[in-house]
Amino acid sequence: MSIVIAENLAKGYGDKTLFDQLSFTVEEGERIGLIGVNGTGKSSLLKILAGIESKDEGDLHHAKDFHVEYLPQEPELEEDKTVFEQIYYGDSAVMKVLRRYEKALQQTTVSPEDEDVQEELMKAQEQMEEAGAWEASTEAKKVLTRLGIEAYDKKASELSGGQKKRVAIAKALLQPADLLLLDEPTNHLDNETIEWLEEYLGQYKGALMLVTHDRYFLNRVTNKIFELERGELYQYEGNYEVFLQKKAEREELEKRREQKHQNVLKQELEWLKRGVKARGTKQKARKQRVEAMKEQTFETTKEEADIATASTRLGKQVMELEEVGQEFEGRFLFRHINDLIVPGERIGIIGPNGTGKTTLLNIMAQRREPTEGSVTIGSTVKIGYYKQDHEELDGDQTVIGYIKETAEVISTKDGQEVTAEQMLERFLFQRSHQWTYIRRLSGGERRRLYLLKVLMEEPNVLFLDEPTNDLDTETLSVLEDYIDHFPGVVITVSHDRYFLDRIADRLIALESTGNVQKFQGAYSDYLEEKKEEKKKVATTSGEKQQRPKKKKKLSYQDQQEWKTIEDDIMAIETRIEEIEKEINDTGSNFDKAEALYKEQQEKEEELERKMERWEELSELVEEMERS
Repeated sequence: MSIVIAENLAKGYGDKTLFDQLSFTVEEGERIGLIGVNGTGKSSLLKILAGIESKDEGDLHHAKDFHVEYLPQEPELEEDKTVFEQIYYGDSAVMKVLRRYEKALQQTTVSPEDEDVQEELMKAQEQMEEAGAWEASTEAKKVLTRLGIEAYDKKASELSGGQKKRVAIAKALLQPADLLLLDEPTNHLDNETIEWLEEYLGQYKGALMLVTHDRYFLNRVTNKIFELERGELYQYEGNYEVFLQKKAEREELEKRREQKHQNVLKQELEWLKRGVKARGTKQKARKQRVEAMKEQTFETTKEEADIATASTRLGKQVMELEEVGQEFEGRFLFRHINDLIVPGERIGIIGPNGTGKTTLLNIMAQRREPTEGSVTIGSTVKIGYYKQDHEELDGDQTVIGYIKETAEVISTKDGQEVTAEQMLERFLFQRSHQWTYIRRLSGGERRRLYLLKVLMEEPNVLFLDEPTNDLDTETLSVLEDYIDHFPGVVITVSHDRYFLDRIADRLIALESTGNVQKFQGAYSDYLEEKKEEKKKVATTSGEKQQRPKKKKKLSYQDQQEWKTIEDDIMAIETRIEEIEKEINDTGSNFDKAEALYKEQQEKEEELERKMERWEELSELVEEMERS
């Protein structure tokens, strides 16, 4: 069943048309990945569907009570509201009840003896019961915990940028919605959180449409792909992997159509040139047909970034780190880093947020002095640094003017000269748009332009700080291809699993404890090894807790325990039954129910231990009787 029907949507800014005549439907439960080169209007289309931006033309049809939830790239929270107030916004009955309950609960911590406060809490609990909101409350706490948000009463103004992003994600996930729109949800999330989000969206009840640069995420979450290209929308059934296959087939078919068209056109032109005598009307008709065929175009020229690989010569000595450490607020982020970087290396710096990845990158680039240790850089090293928070580009400058500030011509490694105009063209800025003012570019287009400027500096050591944020999948694949052919050294900080797998030969892993590990191999292999380590720790821990070796005879203590153990087991089982009854009778008292659930879990674990002990003692008793 279609929940959204879009007919002939059009959107443009000034003289730039983003898309025109887009028609599509969104079905119940669909997981749609929206992809396309930066600047083609992906975010604009999401905002139109969310009702945030207006369309220039076209119609949108959906049910009257239809609800859309939208997560923008940058979190939009009300600074003076708490975490709970942010996620429980909206006019739905459940959200209103949850807001009342959380407010009342918070008041009890301030004035626990106040009778009015207690009465308000009781009324809120009754409403929670009537609205069936306890499950929603539990789900909200579960989502916030998995996203690493624990201070529910903090105001947004007190949160870091990363925490705000996570609260915004929780807010979007928890709102009842028919269609969930996510714009770059994985930005700034660590790998474990991304994997959890993949699983969560797999169980999401509504339909969803998302824009993301994370190709593993895109592949695992989606079952349909919308591709925006040159103002048109192409639709593919299947995930990102299927899309790549079907797009290749579409482009091949388009090439065949163009070839067939050219052959027919050639025959028609030859017929006219021969001047074959025919009736005037027929001759005129054929001339008109030829003119029409000449004007027909085919989209066979693939619009992709093709970066000329240019760099300055790099000598044998690149970089050496000796006992490098960095202190921050009284503790060391990392210490004792020793590393020798040689020509041709591809290194990924990984780790949870706050472990100092960007700090280490800045130290290696000699943009920052370490607290201890030193970095020695070779005399031929020329660094190109792509920063995560790059400088604000001058909006009044043209695209071509910005690039020409760096170089008007560069030389490729095979000796060819490429002009700034040609490089821009290869990097998806067509000649007709090169005199566009930077202020009119989308955020992704500005990132792409900034990346091109860094590469045109002809570095031989390339530093990339979170390059996948805000770049589209097509630009990323071309950047990866560029790195494949780049003759120098590449060092990158990234959380993007696909990107790291493609470009990094070895990893420097910073841990929350301050430890630093080195890993030779791909990022996926590193993650797999970490999982295996966790399994081994869990297994070893389990083995340590295993029961001791059987004794050949019962000690006095064992005999006394054997006399009472069955009564103990019965008492525990009785208490578990009582707890289950008490839980059913708690009604709206959520706090009491939570305490009872905890006790029930503890009693069940105790019962399991007692049963294991009973089995041990019974085997010893049997052995003694046999003897």
